[in-house]
Amino acid sequence: MNWSESISRAIEYIEKNLTNDITIEDISNYSYISSFYFQKGFSMLCGYSISEYIRNRRLSLAGYELLHTDNKIIDIALKYGYDSPDSFTKAFTRFHGSTPTAVRNGATIKEFAPLKINLILKGGYTMEYRIEEKESFKVIGLKDSFKYETAYQEVPKIWKKFFMKSAFSKINAKYGINIDTNMGRDSFDYVIGDDYNNELKIPKDFEIVEIPKFTWVIFTCIGPVNKSIKETNEKIFKEWLPNSNDYEIAAGYNIEMYSNPKDYKKGTEDEKYYCEVWIPIKKK
Repeated sequence: MNWSESISRAIEYIEKNLTNDITIEDISNYSYISSFYFQKGFSMLCGYSISEYIRNRRLSLAGYELLHTDNKIIDIALKYGYDSPDSFTKAFTRFHGSTPTAVRNGATIKEFAPLKINLILKGGYTMEYRIEEKESFKVIGLKDSFKYETAYQEVPKIWKKFFMKSAFSKINAKYGINIDTNMGRDSFDYVIGDDYNNELKIPKDFEIVEIPKFTWVIFTCIGPVNKSIKETNEKIFKEWLPNSNDYEIAAGYNIEMYSNPKDYKKGTEDEKYYCEVWIPIKKK
């Protein structure tokens, strides 16, 4: 099953279970894809997290039900996963711009339609990559855990913390590594660090992390680092994975490698800055 088919199956499962408890593991099992890459790919393709999608769909259906039925507000709240009228009212008002009571009295609602995945074949896209087997290696760096839902807001904070703590050491920001070894959680570990060597003094709160041996597909990124990595990840999930007939993702690792870590900050503006995105793969 290819990438686009897996995402379509995931959406199908979500739509069938909007009034039930839904876990990332359930969705992943149904769609035959690891939750790590499902969540990462979903946000790349759609622009919001899987939990945001589920929440918006439930609130959209709740609004429709309020408008078109006489069902009690508390019953609708419970049906769509809210265990108290207060929590439902707060979420409903943020989404629709009106309270449930106001909707019953004629206020308008917003609709959030279910996603439909249509694979559009585009000729001529360019992605530079190589496939390389690497032995296991160790990284020394700063590590923290993040929820998928809030990662985009929280990960930049660990970068600031890293630069503060590594300012007086020889440890550079060579790697940014996403790790979800179970590939079934709602959170992942993130490490910023450098190749380990036993002569380095380990700063407080830093740790040694071992990356296992894998075959990696390594994508080239050239340009301002944040922009080029974002665009490359989007192409991986929108173009490379849907059209890959030979390989599939092997494990819950995703590595960004920065070619000149001492000048990482300059790389945010350098049009010629070189970096890479690594994804572990295996033959289908």
